[in-house]
Amino acid sequence: MPEPARATLEKLRTMIRAAAPKEATERISYQMPSFHYKQSLVSYAAFKDHCSLFPMGSSAIEDFAEELKEWRTSKGTIQFPFDKPLPKALITKIVRARVAQNEAKARG
Repeated sequence: MPEPARATLEKLRTMIRAAAPKEATERISYQMPSFHYKQSLVSYAAFKDHCSLFPMGSSAIEDFAEELKEWRTSKGTIQFPFDKPLPKALITKIVRARVAQNEAKARG
């Protein structure tokens, strides 16, 4: 992966890893790097002019809509342009929210 995508993906991976439980595993899912915890947690990928975080559904995007106003979103992705710093606190919140969702589903 060429720069600036490579550095951005590495930063995003580090942020996700820090927010995810130690038991979370890394996989390739839908041809993208992803984290799995009890089930799919989040995926991420780089594109021509941005890096995307895929929180595996729209609920996290809806839940954090106010905080995501600065970034382009769609039903299942959040786009972070390469020319802006990644929002570490927000990424942490999203990953932790997804962890809580997966734990709740696992409990039944």
